[in-house]
Amino acid sequence: MDYFIFNGKFYPENTAVVGAGKRGLRFGDGLFETLRANQGEIEFLDEHLARLWQGLAVLQFQIPKHFSPDKLQEDIGNLLRKNGHANLARIRLTLFRGDGGLYDDINHTPGYLIQSWALPNDSGKWNSNGLVLGIYEEAKKSCDLLSNLKHNNFLPYVLAALQAKKQKWNDALLLNTNGNICDTSIANIFLIKDELIYTPALTEGCIAGIMRKQVINHLNQLPVNVIETTLSIDDLVAADEVFLTNSIYHIRWVQAVGDKKYGNQQTQKIYSTLFSTKN
Repeated sequence: MDYFIFNGKFYPENTAVVGAGKRGLRFGDGLFETLRANQGEIEFLDEHLARLWQGLAVLQFQIPKHFSPDKLQEDIGNLLRKNGHANLARIRLTLFRGDGGLYDDINHTPGYLIQSWALPNDSGKWNSNGLVLGIYEEAKKSCDLLSNLKHNNFLPYVLAALQAKKQKWNDALLLNTNGNICDTSIANIFLIKDELIYTPALTEGCIAGIMRKQVINHLNQLPVNVIETTLSIDDLVAADEVFLTNSIYHIRWVQAVGDKKYGNQQTQKIYSTLFSTKN
């Protein structure tokens, strides 16, 4: 049996712990992080927690002294050991505000939930078959104060994932309210055209992905300039290669979006320089 941690205590999986009055349940009032552990070491932990604390400030949470990055790191490590997830594991850290309505909240301190699941041994390895994507257009991402956060009101991504499952795509691309490329239901996106690498700028409404940041920093040091800009569907169609990034799968190349097919020569080189020796 697996366990989870709720506000610092272990509970068996499927235990009911969240009351009906929680603002996180009522309004999606909170944040989450998805992290990857390898042999008990949490990858890019400092970057994940820095993004989380930035989001807490944006959402105007009040942080008590006992709630700290060190406390969360300790709890995550304890949970991995409790669940026997000694190899590859996915961790979900969910934070939410306490009880109350929109105008009669009780407090602004974060409650938290930590869950972990074992990952298959090939997680993060090069995906030689390539992904097949489609474009989800019914619900679009806004470009505002909340766009770059991983907040609990994730409905455009939920609907995009449902569409991907229905259409038998591996993932679905989301557009912003201007009709430009934003990201996918679970990843950031990069395009390669004539050996130049492009990705939607954060001002385009995409999640400020941890792996997105790592890839950009790595390529800029080579130096291979990554151009953060506005990208249209026409740019997607004209691209030579497309790849996705997230913290669980690292880099995955896209073989097709609709009828458009893509190669993977440069993407595989990028993957190899970053991850081939780590898996």
